[in-house]
Amino acid sequence: MWGIIATWSMSLDSLNTAGRELIFDSTASDAVVTAVKQVEDFPFYKSVGYGGLPNEEKEVELDAAYMDGDNLSIGAVGGIKDFANPVMIARELSRKKVNNFLVGSGAEKFASAHEFQRKNMLTKKAKKLYEQKIKENAKKLTPYAGHDTVGMVCLDKTGSMATATSTSGLFMKKAGRIGDSPIPGSGFYVDSQIGGATATGLGEDIMKGCLSFEIVRLMKEGKSPQESCNQAVFQLNEQLKKLRTEAGDISVVAMDKDGHWGCATNIKDFSFVVATAENPTPTVYIANSHNMETEIKVASKQWLTNYFAERGGVN
Repeated sequence: MWGIIATWSMSLDSLNTAGRELIFDSTASDAVVTAVKQVEDFPFYKSVGYGGLPNEEKEVELDAAYMDGDNLSIGAVGGIKDFANPVMIARELSRKKVNNFLVGSGAEKFASAHEFQRKNMLTKKAKKLYEQKIKENAKKLTPYAGHDTVGMVCLDKTGSMATATSTSGLFMKKAGRIGDSPIPGSGFYVDSQIGGATATGLGEDIMKGCLSFEIVRLMKEGKSPQESCNQAVFQLNEQLKKLRTEAGDISVVAMDKDGHWGCATNIKDFSFVVATAENPTPTVYIANSHNMETEIKVASKQWLTNYFAERGGVN
């Protein structure tokens, strides 16, 4: 038994890679970090890694996290600049007894001391989109509405689980802004004895519900991954609407220790990818909410074509 689930269709190719590794006995740790790293390295995904869109000061600040479900070790970086693969830095931090979450210059000093690859993460396409946005919003900058964090939960043949996240955060965000993605319990959580979850959307609202931990807690109570995702997302969505009149984008994916998976969302056409021992070819699914439930279907070829064309960058 093995499995891996990831947010957004941009994870499709990387789950092909991860699936092959898991078939040949890769650890969950290695498979999930390799898969996230592959997404980070692809320049046309505008919300993760190289090619990620900058903050309002035209700087690409990256957040990433890693968690080992066997021993609950956590590593995370926030607001790190000019390093190619923050997910790898996060995993290295998880191996330390203390100082597991570093931000800004502290994270950069750690990465430099451990000889991680330096790289200018602002691509020409991202710079061009930034300049277009400045012209459109000369008087007032407003953050981009997309929040496409890559988050993954992985189970290997031995029963070990791991999770990892990576994002460049909100386009035009304030310098130093950190969302939910590197925050333990909000953007991610995993326990190999239970399962794991990861979130994507408006971090400021996801953090209000400690969403990923809540899903794992519900699975521990005996609920399925799908039941847990539905309950956590829709309860938070309704609570935010009641208390604050509106809720931001919230989407989650989860997998339990037996490879069963679930997803929930409050947005239209949330995509995610799954590969398991029973179905090793990664499948892209589309989720939509309906009456406090999540409707899930396999993405059509046309939907995938449109999705990748829309996210292909600035010509």
